[in-house]
Amino acid sequence: MSIYVGNLAYEINQEDLNEVFTEYGTVKRVHIPTDRETGRVRGFAFVEMESEADEDKAIQALDGAEWMDRSLKVNKARPRENRSSFGGGRRNNRF
Repeated sequence: MSIYVGNLAYEINQEDLNEVFTEYGTVKRVHIPTDRETGRVRGFAFVEMESEADEDKAIQALDGAEWMDRSLKVNKARPRENRSSFGGGRRNNRF
């Protein structure tokens, strides 16, 4: 399982997140998605920790916390939705 971390400052990097989450346990992985066209950080990240207990501690402590002048949104990450490559969602329907 992993943790979703939202409302991040755009200046954030993996070392910053690793440092914050290490206070609550062992961090296995940090992933900060970037925009495909600009390469700019998208304002959210995913953090994987060694145990679910560590994740729960981090979520409880950090959800709503102020960091880098922003109020963090921290919760369990939801599984990725299957999306069609067409993007619209209305297939075989005429307008």
